[in-house]
Amino acid sequence: MAERAAPPGRDLSRTAILAALGQAGPLSRSELARRLDLSPATVTQVTRRLIAQGMVEELEHMPSRGGRPAQLLGLVGSAGRAVGVKIAADHAVAVDVRLDGELLDRRETELDASAPDCLERVATLVEPLIGRGARLLGVGVGVPGVVDSPDSGVVEAPTLGWSALAVGARLRARLDLPVLVDNDVNTIAIAERLYGRGRDHRDFLVVTIGRGIGLAIVVDGSLLRGASGSAGEFGHLPVATGPRCACGNVGCLEAVIGGPSLVERSLHASIAEMAADPTAATVFAEAGVVLGRAVAGLVNILDPAAILVLGEGTAQWHLWRPGFEEGFAAHLFRPHRRIPVEVDPWDDSRWAQGAAALVLGTPFDVATGTGTQGNLVLARLEGSTQ
Repeated sequence: MAERAAPPGRDLSRTAILAALGQAGPLSRSELARRLDLSPATVTQVTRRLIAQGMVEELEHMPSRGGRPAQLLGLVGSAGRAVGVKIAADHAVAVDVRLDGELLDRRETELDASAPDCLERVATLVEPLIGRGARLLGVGVGVPGVVDSPDSGVVEAPTLGWSALAVGARLRARLDLPVLVDNDVNTIAIAERLYGRGRDHRDFLVVTIGRGIGLAIVVDGSLLRGASGSAGEFGHLPVATGPRCACGNVGCLEAVIGGPSLVERSLHASIAEMAADPTAATVFAEAGVVLGRAVAGLVNILDPAAILVLGEGTAQWHLWRPGFEEGFAAHLFRPHRRIPVEVDPWDDSRWAQGAAALVLGTPFDVATGTGTQGNLVLARLEGSTQ
């Protein structure tokens, strides 16, 4: 997997300051100098230029223990924006997001992901958002599958009927914009690192529950993608001797506790119908035990600071929770027993906002493997201020 190299001539101090503000949020000049090992004079000079270019703005003053209060610097949200798209088997959601994470617009369309015109329909969904304003940095795409690298964007997604589909190249040709593609759970983790609780935790896991079981791993502030881009395929952890998974193997975690399996075991037509039936609580509780045990194993191996549980399945978390807490606590190594598990309510826009963060995180060294497309995003960001 090729990593993005900095183009020649780039002001590395400028890039480092933007990256620090993008990852940590507002900071004082003295804190920037300390974190980046730059002289106060260099920080003052570079930030003066960034303010003049409309990239950085002065915010409120920090309380002082004596002497002159320190003034915070933060990114200007309108300095750039990205369109993010989440592709599912039966629909796609697209959003327009500012550099600071503010959601500007949202659109949705029905979709048959296995149809030959799927990506044409995605491009048609995106096009009205592209023309809505200036400073568009690129398009991010989140998919439920394995992506070789965000830069090339070749996708293996059995749930969508895709095999080695060149999503990145096809959308770039259609939209004439930088396009980055990644696994949808990875994109959620990038968004958390940029705008959410990942600012407080440099090492954390994102676990998603719903139709499938997903995982993203953030280590020392960066997303772990692995040698082939498939790190985090938690849903294919073997946990039983059956049933057969969509991937072809037997006993995968996703095949045991994914949404379709739970519905089949409960003899209901849908998760919503199942959740409304008190007699189905046992199925959720049993699934929770399996999930808790598996997540405890991750914690014991990876030693994260926090677990974030997301996904459409969190709507039924009150039914998962008793079993999860039991299985999780019973299998944690003692030093990890105080690790926080935070569960979020869900709406479909979160997936698409994560895809936008794949683009917006590129200038701040949060998104990895962005290569040539990442450099094009950076060039658009820097060109918009000149």
